[in-house]
Amino acid sequence: MTMNRTTVWSRSGVVLCLFWLWATPTLQAQSTLEKDLQLEIELENRFFFKEGLHPGQERNYLSLGIQPELGLEWKNGDRRIQVSLFFRWDQQDNRRTHFDIRELYYQQVNDKWEWSIGFKKIFWGVTESAHLVDIINQTDQPEGFDGEQKLGQPMFQASLLTNKGTFDFFYLPYTPRRQFPGSAGRFRFPQEIERNDVSVDSDLKSWYPSFALRWSHYFGPVDVGVSNFYGVGREPLFKVDNQQVTAVYPIINQTGVDLQLTSGPMLWKFEGIYRYADFQDFTAMAVGLEYTFSNVAASGLDIGLLGEYLFDSRDDQALSNLNNDVFLGVRLAFNDTQSSELLAGTAIDLDGKGIFISAEGSRRIGDNWKMSLESRIFSGIEEDQLAFFFREDSFLLLKLSKFF
Repeated sequence: MTMNRTTVWSRSGVVLCLFWLWATPTLQAQSTLEKDLQLEIELENRFFFKEGLHPGQERNYLSLGIQPELGLEWKNGDRRIQVSLFFRWDQQDNRRTHFDIRELYYQQVNDKWEWSIGFKKIFWGVTESAHLVDIINQTDQPEGFDGEQKLGQPMFQASLLTNKGTFDFFYLPYTPRRQFPGSAGRFRFPQEIERNDVSVDSDLKSWYPSFALRWSHYFGPVDVGVSNFYGVGREPLFKVDNQQVTAVYPIINQTGVDLQLTSGPMLWKFEGIYRYADFQDFTAMAVGLEYTFSNVAASGLDIGLLGEYLFDSRDDQALSNLNNDVFLGVRLAFNDTQSSELLAGTAIDLDGKGIFISAEGSRRIGDNWKMSLESRIFSGIEEDQLAFFFREDSFLLLKLSKFF
């Protein structure tokens, strides 16, 4: 049976209730309980510079986001409960209006072992322009084109800390599916894309289990991570049937390596993956460096210069559209009381098929407010690239956040 959004929300509500019934008597018995409660409310507007390619698309998209977080610790931090929920309402695109359990997990530390169960977000990776090895969580597609935001992933995680490195094991019983823009949304394909609970390999549903292993360690200035993932892929393929476009998910086996060498103000970075599936077999890598000029002219300003090369053997069919590109960027950290920062860069296709420009920055206002901006600009995109469908979707985003 295909699981719709109502079913998922209902099951999420049951999980929350059972979790609360279990946790309440346990927490009430703790005399050393430490609490951290936070709430972020954000008002956001995305302004698109050009009219959309499809009827119903607008140029202004106003939305409201709410994210409450609760952290509970006891036994000197060896026991922890973390809750982080997210809800967005969007004025124009009903598919961008969504709810997600970002985190809802219990964590326990016992000597060299650490384990947790529940919804979590796990990040792997070192490069700036692409996170190839980051595969545990599904992308929260409505939240942004760059794929930085992730959905919460139900899991059991066990970690062993040794002098030979950290060994992480993940059991992932359920795979969230990406939500794609509706008819009024931007960054959409000509046809609306429906989520699908069936893998292209066989009649497998969202509750088909996946597994991942990772070893991470450091050798002097070198940090290294080696990972392997087997199960339902997080990146969909697209199936067209009678003008209906459906996102389907193959069973994959992916091996990844990430490296970072720190040499004074210079960081050398590498990420590489090999992914195998019956319908797709490819390699991809991102390699680059970042050099930081610290406290320039005794002003407190740090300037980081970034350069990366990206390769994907899928050529122009990669969803990231970064198959043979160079990324050049600059990172500014003002180190002021307002925590002002800016990251800007451009990805240049070495085959001459377009330029992608990005910028994002933020600055605190007082103690409880923050102003953020983000911009993405497409230029010169050719027809044989997936990004051609988004050629009119360059935008500027402004966001005002209030913290409680």
